[in-house]
Amino acid sequence: MANFSKSTVPQFSVDVYQNEFLPEGGRDVSAIVTVTATGGGTSGHRLYGPSGAGTAGVVIMVDCSGSMDYPSTKMRGAREATAAAVDTLRDGTSFAVVAGTHVAKEVYPGDGRLAVADARTRAEAKEALRRLSAGGGTAIGTWLRLADRLLSSADLTIRHGILLTDGRNEHESPEELRAALDVCAGRFTCDARGVGTDWEVKEVTGIASALLGTADIVADPSALAADFTAMMEQAMGKGVADVALRLWTPVGVEIAYVKQVAPTVEDLTGRRTEAGPRAGDYPTGSWGDESRDYHVSVRVPRAAVGQEMLAARVSLIAPDPAGGDPRPLSQGLVRAVWTDDLAMSTSINPQVAHYTGQAELADVIQQGLDARKSGDHDGATAKLGRAVQLAAASGNADTAKLLSKVVDVVDAATGTVRLKAKVADADEMTLETRSTKTVRVKR
Repeated sequence: MANFSKSTVPQFSVDVYQNEFLPEGGRDVSAIVTVTATGGGTSGHRLYGPSGAGTAGVVIMVDCSGSMDYPSTKMRGAREATAAAVDTLRDGTSFAVVAGTHVAKEVYPGDGRLAVADARTRAEAKEALRRLSAGGGTAIGTWLRLADRLLSSADLTIRHGILLTDGRNEHESPEELRAALDVCAGRFTCDARGVGTDWEVKEVTGIASALLGTADIVADPSALAADFTAMMEQAMGKGVADVALRLWTPVGVEIAYVKQVAPTVEDLTGRRTEAGPRAGDYPTGSWGDESRDYHVSVRVPRAAVGQEMLAARVSLIAPDPAGGDPRPLSQGLVRAVWTDDLAMSTSINPQVAHYTGQAELADVIQQGLDARKSGDHDGATAKLGRAVQLAAASGNADTAKLLSKVVDVVDAATGTVRLKAKVADADEMTLETRSTKTVRVKR
């Protein structure tokens, strides 16, 4: 492990966990790469870099469609939650509030720009929130495009959105939403929340995935304020933006996949952008004081016993605040060594095994719920039974608890379950929304 950080930059470290030993002719190499950042969220809203570097900016997008009045507690909860989030803004943070219906409207400050948080602007924003009312349709792509324009109006280093919806995106086509996400991807991160049970899980999780944020359900509107406060506190803790995982591979090495596997599963393979000969960058978004795990899988050329090679070099890259070339923050090495020792070459690294199971857990939950919705009870039982087995084996107690609201568990160790005859919409949607959340490996 090497670390190139300076005292003015959040400290990043990279640790690689793998079994580097392959049998003669073996080709597949897997490694878990743990990235840890410290010091990135401890200096308030002012980010690393030279004096005058940008600050953080946040746009809160509140669903104000007609369905937010049914029941009225949703609209009231949204107003209270947004006010709580505004109260959590640190002085000096740029911010705006957007009302989303079939069009997007600026609620505060309302002149095509961002306000700067202080006691006066926070009070003005909360006063403006009192005038929010429900009426109209839902076109989330327009909300995201307005947030992008507002965040682009200021010299910011951290750009973040918070989006709340209670219904399906019925007033624009899936292609229009996809186009908006394509425009916004890489320009700002966004946390998405669904309130109640009338929204589409795959829409909300798709928004968060595309914009490298989090997704969750808030079934009870009274819980929105606490959730918004936590989201804003998390956003205020970000210290460096646009960090990329750079993967360099020697000639002849093929990349199978690159996935984030903790705290959630997110396949980054298709998001690669070329970064020079045999190097590519995979986006990871903004960082505060936190640790994340990535699963890197590559295929190396065949080799004889006794040979060894560098299979990949993994680096963390961040933009230079002064506008120069991106700077390396830390790096780790993935190796391949060919051996005739059967015990060494067949041993599975515990971290790799754990996260392979966690990725499968996320997949089988989605497959099981899809089968249940389509009426394939045998398929749903098999997939959700496998999910119960994986959750139990890995110690993922939170997911196991969510699964128990959808199936009756007969034997967790063998994955023997029965589908429940009746399942509350909120329980099924919670399981689907949180299916990608993983438990960290015990080292």
